Amino acid sequence: MKYDVVILTDSRYLNPDIDNIYVSNVILEDQLIIQAFQKEGLSVTRKAWDDREFDWKSSRVALFRATWDYFDRFDEFFDWFQKTKEKTQFINSATLIQWNIDKHYFQNLSSKGVNIPRTLFIEKASNLTLEEAIRRAKEQFSFSSSEFILKPCIAGGARHTYRFEVKQANELENTFQKLIAEEAMMLQEFQRNIVSEGEMSLMLFDGAYSHAVLKIAKPGDFRVQDDYGGSVHDYQPSFEEIEFAKKVVEACPELPTYARVDIFRDNDGNWALAELEIFEPELWFRNRPEAAELLVKIIKSKMAHEEVS
Repeated sequence: MKYDVVILTDSRYLNPDIDNIYVSNVILEDQLIIQAFQKEGLSVTRKAWDDREFDWKSSRVALFRATWDYFDRFDEFFDWFQKTKEKTQFINSATLIQWNIDKHYFQNLSSKGVNIPRTLFIEKASNLTLEEAIRRAKEQFSFSSSEFILKPCIAGGARHTYRFEVKQANELENTFQKLIAEEAMMLQEFQRNIVSEGEMSLMLFDGAYSHAVLKIAKPGDFRVQDDYGGSVHDYQPSFEEIEFAKKVVEACPELPTYARVDIFRDNDGNWALAELEIFEPELWFRNRPEAAELLVKIIKSKMAHEEVS
């Protein structure tokens, strides 16, 4: 059977045997986008990205949604990604996804004037100790905080993310060495305003603002993800926040069809980019169902344009 669209997910969310709000939200988000495609007269199916039986050539486009096991199986995923991009069209494009999947993209955005957290990139197999990395970061960036965040360049859901003080560096050294033996890491100064004010997620479709949410960490934690007890609230961003988010997507190698721009007020009081998600972000359609319909109309228009061209 031929399909216009295949929604890409994680096999855990196809027929889940776990009934909780987290899984229910994943399924609801997919249902909303599927219904929006169907409303536009497009045929759609939902598959795990690692489905070995599905013929990827049978779908005109593939839309990434909750493919949230990719960072735990990255080599396998990336091999699938390279093969499948030749069989169907990814949305966002394969070029954008490959650029965005590794947080070295921060360096590219920074070179184009986007304010990012002061970040030291520690490459895989580096011979640095954590104390040496801290010293190098302080010398290079004049870190103003005595607390730091260590996290991978390829990850999601706060995987291998650590908050620590300088005096705790020795305690974290063995973990640090194990991590950099396997992957590149980022050392950033801790951003106190993420805890006190939260992190704002702005959704943009084809560069235009759609809607936003505010993510707040639970008391005593710094991670805003709901995996760790964070809460999500409707949010109306200011003009400055929207303009900053637009600046971020306009600095991408090409304009994303969809993007989630996570921003916060940095330790200097300026708007800064926490993360740019143009691969498999949660887009909170459940907070604004009409946003799913808006995104689908944009995708349908692009599909029609490609047929004509």
